[in-house]
Amino acid sequence: MNIFKQFIKSIYSPKDIALFRFQGIGKTILYVFFLSLISVLPSIIFLSTALSTGINSAQSIIKNELPSFSIKNEHLSAKTNVPITINKNDFTVILDPTGTVKAIDVEDEGNAFALLKDEFVFATGGQSETYQYSMVEGINLTKADLLKFIDSISGLKGIIIPVLSIFIYLFSSAASFIEVSVLALIGLMLKNLAGRKLTYRHLWRMAAYSETLPTIFFTIMAAIKTTVPNSFFINWFVVIIVLFLAINEIPRPKKAS
Repeated sequence: MNIFKQFIKSIYSPKDIALFRFQGIGKTILYVFFLSLISVLPSIIFLSTALSTGINSAQSIIKNELPSFSIKNEHLSAKTNVPITINKNDFTVILDPTGTVKAIDVEDEGNAFALLKDEFVFATGGQSETYQYSMVEGINLTKADLLKFIDSISGLKGIIIPVLSIFIYLFSSAASFIEVSVLALIGLMLKNLAGRKLTYRHLWRMAAYSETLPTIFFTIMAAIKTTVPNSFFINWFVVIIVLFLAINEIPRPKKAS
């Protein structure tokens, strides 16, 4: 059975998951990588879109809508006495030499970057990264310099996006292998509870395919940008139930006469 047929059957058939315990470990490892790829597709697509849109919006806003500014002696100065916030294509740019805006305020903007009095803040998806100007000794940056820097990043999108995508995929794959291994350990307790005779290697294979249903569910939720409350516990509850159902599909060992 090829990997795509296994994928379909693993969504609804604990009986087939139980049968997959006899296949080679290499095919099961490939399946874990396959599931990991599916799970990160929304993240990679959103990352690519957000990066491209953000760079284009930032170029337009800085060039056409922000006043002249400079970062010198670890502080921002600009031709404005109030914070400036500009939103374009769901991307926000903030310029604040007054010290009024804080990093946490930038997080609330979603996708944004901000030049604040003493620091630079980049935010995406409700998370932010903050960099103090003092981290760069002797920094001397103007509006023209920032535009040149953003232009150089734009030219490197064809490299940056694949590299970030590979990093996300490898991190997700590592997490998936750890999760499958832990689930297989839980399976050792479940098989005793169900009175079945199984080894860890059998349970590891079954655990990998038990991940299919919650992976599909959370991938769809991510694709439609819907947050699932208590997703960690829901994921583990579902995979444990699926694995237990698969274990129950295995015939009980015959008792000696």
